[in-house]
Amino acid sequence: MDYTHIGVVGAGVWGTALALVAAEAGRKVTLWAREAEVVASIRDARENAKFLPGIQLPKAIAATGDMKEIAAADALLVAAPAQHLRETLIRLKPRAPTALCAKGIERGTGKLLTEVLAECAPQAEPAILSGPSFARDVAQHLPTAVTIAARMDIATALQAALGHGTFRPYASDDLTGVALGGAAKNVYAIGCGIVAGLGLGESARAALLARSFAELCRLGEALGARTETLMGLSGLGDLVLTATSPTSRNFRFGLALGKSQSHEASLAEGVDTAPALVARAKRHRVELPIAEAIADILAGTLALADAIPRLMSRPLKTE
Repeated sequence: MDYTHIGVVGAGVWGTALALVAAEAGRKVTLWAREAEVVASIRDARENAKFLPGIQLPKAIAATGDMKEIAAADALLVAAPAQHLRETLIRLKPRAPTALCAKGIERGTGKLLTEVLAECAPQAEPAILSGPSFARDVAQHLPTAVTIAARMDIATALQAALGHGTFRPYASDDLTGVALGGAAKNVYAIGCGIVAGLGLGESARAALLARSFAELCRLGEALGARTETLMGLSGLGDLVLTATSPTSRNFRFGLALGKSQSHEASLAEGVDTAPALVARAKRHRVELPIAEAIADILAGTLALADAIPRLMSRPLKTE
């Protein structure tokens, strides 16, 4: 199985970076963009000036605004935002192996993105790509490692299609674990940002990070994810990156929230994911006290000053 033609859906910063990855791995790439000016910028200037300025794109990347032009691709990378994935899949109607590259949980249904894919495109072989990866790092050829989960023969084919000197994919068949790890880390990154913004200290942030991972593992067990997946790149690795770096939009959002500064919620996927994560956990009778506190803060039902006392006054227990 050899994927020589990769279709990328979504020409935001991450989709463009992944198109660059595939091109540098020697693949023919068709990149679909919603915005006509993005298509024109890539075609005429070999640069996505709107979303990834300053990065030259090779001629192996063909930009298009017609989704039908990616129908011939051997495999698809779908980088549409999590809350817009369903409408994108309905429009796309994928039949080729389809790797989801966004992170989140659908707010209205509480479904993991892989579950949305299975529902909207049951004829497509599902896959998901996730891990500790900032798009500009990838585009600037800084060493990056991610996980690609799918049926193992498809995962290894995608691994071969995308891997090159500075982009190292690891193959897995645990789609649930990879999807959950990528979604939950955004919620907990907001919490770590809040702790930093409130000036509660590094000890508090380390404790929050560790207990957040414990929550992730509890829910993962209930959903059938493997512990080794959550301990890997797409779980712990992505959580550490997103919850500690100011480059993370979710961490920055939490930081601004903690400092009572103005903040743009639309770019922080964890804002939509938090209530969906908590609702999904309740369906499985799994307690997520940290995620619940973050969701309540975002909903305006819990004051920042009351969040830490609520968590610290919970009954003492063994680890």
